[in-house]
Amino acid sequence: MPALIEWGLRDYGDALTEMRELVRQRRLGAIGDTLILVEHPPVVTVGVEGDDGAAARSGLTVVAVERGGRATYHGPGQLVGYPIVDLDARGRDVRRFVHEVEDLVVDGLAAHGIVAGHVSGRHGVWVDGERKIASIGIAVDHWVTLHGFAVNVDVDLGPFAQFHPCGLSGALMTSVSVELGRRVPVAQVRPAFVAAWNVRFGGANPGALGAAGAPLPVGPRPSTA
Repeated sequence: MPALIEWGLRDYGDALTEMRELVRQRRLGAIGDTLILVEHPPVVTVGVEGDDGAAARSGLTVVAVERGGRATYHGPGQLVGYPIVDLDARGRDVRRFVHEVEDLVVDGLAAHGIVAGHVSGRHGVWVDGERKIASIGIAVDHWVTLHGFAVNVDVDLGPFAQFHPCGLSGALMTSVSVELGRRVPVAQVRPAFVAAWNVRFGGANPGALGAAGAPLPVGPRPSTA
């Protein structure tokens, strides 16, 4: 079974440094495939596609990183997952890996009654093809992955309106709490995402997801989001 590390609430810069160290250890074979689950204090990260400068004008802390995609927001109440996976052992198929990460998110949401999937031409995971509930963006270092997914669970969506998340209007963002019409703490949804991780990357019995968490069909997906 692949490893799991839970950091709770952790500063983004500290988490980034430790994530890169774990990637180094994975390259050396010192550790196996590992999923980091974490929440961050408010921060905007900007991927290799950049942004239009709105993130810097938002007044939020902005960090440029090596992942795919553009700008997105992290804050308390958002479940962030960083899968550190050796793609050399998985056929070096980056596109397939991104598909699997997206499916992991879809499975985790399905376990809580939220049907989500991909929208052609748009990055991330969406509800009803209209509301974005999760962002996905990865990097690959010597065929070991870093960065990953960010699921809006009970996060304040207000900061998304202060810039253009992934080049979109912040009004398109949604969360598990919004979709279910009640406050849902991250701790409540975390086990479903751990189960989905074990199924997608550890070969666990799909029954671990439960009936509501069975994999759902989604459309074609881009290699970065």
